[in-house]
Amino acid sequence: MTLLFWIIWIILLIPALYWCVLAIASIPAPPRYAWEKEQPQTRFALAIPAHNEEAVIAETVKRLRELDYPPHLYSIFIVADHCKDRTAEKARDAGAVVFERNEGPRSGKGAALSWLFNKIFEDSSIQAVVIFDADTNVDRKFLRVMDVRLRNGAQVVQGQHRIRNENDGWFPLLTWAMFLIDNRYQNLGRNNLRCSAKHMGDSICFRADILRKLGWGEGLTEDYQLRQRLLLEGIRIEYEPEAIGLGEAPLNWQQARAQRARWLRGTRDASQTLAPVLLKEGLRRRDVAILEGAFQAYFPSYSTLTVIAAFFLALTLIVGWTGQPVPSSLLTAWIGLVGGLFIYPFGGLLLERAPLKAYLAILTGPLFILWRTLLALQARLSRKPVEWIRTAHGQGK
Repeated sequence: MTLLFWIIWIILLIPALYWCVLAIASIPAPPRYAWEKEQPQTRFALAIPAHNEEAVIAETVKRLRELDYPPHLYSIFIVADHCKDRTAEKARDAGAVVFERNEGPRSGKGAALSWLFNKIFEDSSIQAVVIFDADTNVDRKFLRVMDVRLRNGAQVVQGQHRIRNENDGWFPLLTWAMFLIDNRYQNLGRNNLRCSAKHMGDSICFRADILRKLGWGEGLTEDYQLRQRLLLEGIRIEYEPEAIGLGEAPLNWQQARAQRARWLRGTRDASQTLAPVLLKEGLRRRDVAILEGAFQAYFPSYSTLTVIAAFFLALTLIVGWTGQPVPSSLLTAWIGLVGGLFIYPFGGLLLERAPLKAYLAILTGPLFILWRTLLALQARLSRKPVEWIRTAHGQGK
């Protein structure tokens, strides 16, 4: 029994060290590009997929038109995808170029964006495309920063996507705190390691030629899959914390459940298909970024890893309580692993200089971890199809 528990501990230690490496790599501050001194040059298309978004779309377009960037160098394109409300009308009135898509079945964001790109690329002057959600509030300097990053050689740049409605309830507050940690560890950490940041599906910029070649993709998590496809093309997603986009989080468990279930199922499906290819190609090319993409696909998430480690710590304690001998070194090893995983997110908040409410929100994180792990287990075992369900917008401020 003791040998088995040591083997399991070593197996779990490997992904724990992976997450630890990302955290350590995120400690150095990101390099800063002097965008204030540069004259903007890049011609941008801002692409927004919208399905029944009349509550938020006009305000989003208004904010985008107020960006600190020459108006003749960017245009706002919206696909009103199978809308049954006044999304298209309100977006046009606000100053966007709107295309209405009604043919065929509505199959989610990926299909809508791919359709929109065909319209956008009829204009050969477009040099880069930025994707936003219909509810995103964009920092005024966003395009100025992206312009400089592209002119310094970046091909794909993920901005700092954050949550703006953290005061609307416990779930948005927890999501806001987790985004702070993800941006620090998973985006900045990977960026400092010269690996590929997360594709967060919002506030992300592409050189136009990349989307012309690869498209956006379709499926339950086309953004996750596109990150892996980019790696196989030798393209990593760079991270830029000064380019900020603020979105809304679901207000409660019920709204978030369908979204999370889709993400988890889509991530599973994409990983099963592409992870072996990434591992093979990473080893063949000796490419650290591709190998990291493979590790990320194979390793359990932080949430799942924490639940498994806590389970085996509890099992070790139970074995000891039943009178069977448990070496103190084994018990210490399990306590150290679980304790390290528990304090792990607080390091990210510390590096981000987060306010006290972020720490208090993360203290309730075990509830979320259990909930997410159950969803992940369901996603892996269930054979039922998962449909794309729109996440409601417009409740937050």
